[in-house]
Amino acid sequence: QVQLVESGGGLVQAGGSLRLSCAASGSIFSINAMGWYRQAPGKQRELVATITDLGRANYADSVKDRFTISRDKAKNTVDLQMNSLKPEHTAIYYCYSDLHVTYYAYSKDYWGQGTQVTVSS
Repeated sequence: QVQLVESGGGLVQAGGSLRLSCAASGSIFSINAMGWYRQAPGKQRELVATITDLGRANYADSVKDRFTISRDKAKNTVDLQMNSLKPEHTAIYYCYSDLHVTYYAYSKDYWGQGTQVTVSS
């Protein structure tokens, strides 16, 4: 079993900052990538940022200058530093990981349960 557990969501005023953290645990052989997606009310889930095993980061255009993703490979964690938040950043943020549970297994996507981020105007 693999678990992704998020923390750090909450309520913040526009212009403020939040830091999300996610820890992957369980039967993990190796991790290809970790990252964050979000889903706002009435919208589809969308990419926020991902980071590969080699540290290559990919961001949605809408967050490139505001959010920073980082990863601790030794701890199987990924963080998302969110600065200059706007009301339109309000969503449930989901942690994601593409990982192998054994050497022989194909990689598979795993998801956390999500953490609410609410930005007030």
